[in-house]
Amino acid sequence: MSKIAIVTDSTSDIPKNMAKELDIKVIPLTVIFDKESFLDDGKDITISEFYKKIRSSEKLPTTTVPSPKYFIETYTDILKESESIISIHISSKMSGTVNSAEMAKKEMPGKDIEIIDSEYVHLPLGFLVLKAAQLAQEGKSKKEILKGIYDLKPKIKVLFVPSTLEYLKKGGRIGKAKGLIASLLEIKPILTIHDGEVSQFKTVRRWSQAKTELIESMKTMVKNPQNLVVAIGDSDAKEDAEEMYERIKETFNPKRILRVDIGTIVGTHLGPGGLCVTFYEE
Repeated sequence: MSKIAIVTDSTSDIPKNMAKELDIKVIPLTVIFDKESFLDDGKDITISEFYKKIRSSEKLPTTTVPSPKYFIETYTDILKESESIISIHISSKMSGTVNSAEMAKKEMPGKDIEIIDSEYVHLPLGFLVLKAAQLAQEGKSKKEILKGIYDLKPKIKVLFVPSTLEYLKKGGRIGKAKGLIASLLEIKPILTIHDGEVSQFKTVRRWSQAKTELIESMKTMVKNPQNLVVAIGDSDAKEDAEEMYERIKETFNPKRILRVDIGTIVGTHLGPGGLCVTFYEE
């Protein structure tokens, strides 16, 4: 294990093989259907099981954050082998996870623990965590790793299209996009994350237009496709995600392109049938 351990939470949606390879500790949140609760660790409930369940459930599931006690136990265990921890988490405007981690840190005086509010979720958060873990494995100092995180953060762009706004509205995660009346106008909103909150980017009339607009918008943002790193995530919309993968690959020929799942916590609020494209230039 690196002298500097990298910790995140399950809303980062980092593929398990990558987390294992880079020695990233992922702390799970919990999703609750009525009286049933499932840790977002891929063991209590798989992603396919989750989306099957949410599609058939009359009541929207809820999510809960890890307790300070859970963080204390995790940090204590990690510090048996590592000198310090950099713990990077979902936006504090979307979740109480950062607050829980901060409470844990206060109970561990003298321990070198850095808590970072990413102001993101899903792969925008995941990309920051992956960068930190790569630098840690290279033996970089804590200062160098933190610089790498904060240098990358403003480069990350994210565009996502929910199949409906109902889940974001019911879950209270609609943020700055509250003014959208998509259900009334039958529009498809393209959303982004700004200042740690969900924010409106553009609106179109149809799902097919939304997918095309994602790529057209990327064209205006990407300057050097040869340096482009892209992740395409879906919340049980595999065919649409595969289509986007091929179109982005053909349009940009990016340096690196990933296909990822939108996990149970993010999927609870985005709802099934959504797409997300996250990208930056190295």
